[in-house]
Amino acid sequence: MTAPTALIVGASRGLGHALVAELFGRGWNVVGTVRDTTARTPLHELADRSGGRVTVEHLDINEPAQLAPLHDRLGPLDMLFVNAGTTNNEGTPIGQVPTADFVEVMVTNALSPMRVIEALEDLVAPDGLIGAMSSGQGSITNNTTGMREVYRGSKAALNMFMRSFAARQGETGRSFVLMAPGWIRTGLGGPKAPFTVAETVPLIVDVLLSRLGKPGLEYLDRFGKTVPW
Repeated sequence: MTAPTALIVGASRGLGHALVAELFGRGWNVVGTVRDTTARTPLHELADRSGGRVTVEHLDINEPAQLAPLHDRLGPLDMLFVNAGTTNNEGTPIGQVPTADFVEVMVTNALSPMRVIEALEDLVAPDGLIGAMSSGQGSITNNTTGMREVYRGSKAALNMFMRSFAARQGETGRSFVLMAPGWIRTGLGGPKAPFTVAETVPLIVDVLLSRLGKPGLEYLDRFGKTVPW
């Protein structure tokens, strides 16, 4: 049998790279994207020793013109997962956030992931999975403290856009997942985060694989529990 194929967008390091490595270790063929065309990354190292089962593609998700050429280079997919995220002004009330900083986070975290999904979704099998890395901080219900307000808003926007996308899919057999991984020790999460990539990513992949063949959209944490919208 042919191994299934996943595309992980944003896989040069951190959670994205770990997702590629975990899926590869479970027998998948994986394509990972990197933004920088000149730098070697952990993803390149993994690809070199994968026997051709891990490949590297270039994509800056904030450059829409790169999507059509990428589409033309890719083959059929069983999973498309967009791992993208940035933050700034973490302690600044939303009304004091500079406009340029607001736009940067909203475009990177909400608009660009959906552009990627809409540009590539036709490559995904009718019973495949389309997902994006959200955050528990995108939950409106769970926001009882404020702060990190631009980031929170961007992930809540991503959740809404993904819900709209899933609603437009009609009677599709595809699964849609918004993943809230928790506070992870990555470049974005910082050194004070309580959980490591190594202990978190296998749980995330467990959840994603468990959703294959189950149509509809879910907003889930790394244990497969529903996060309130």
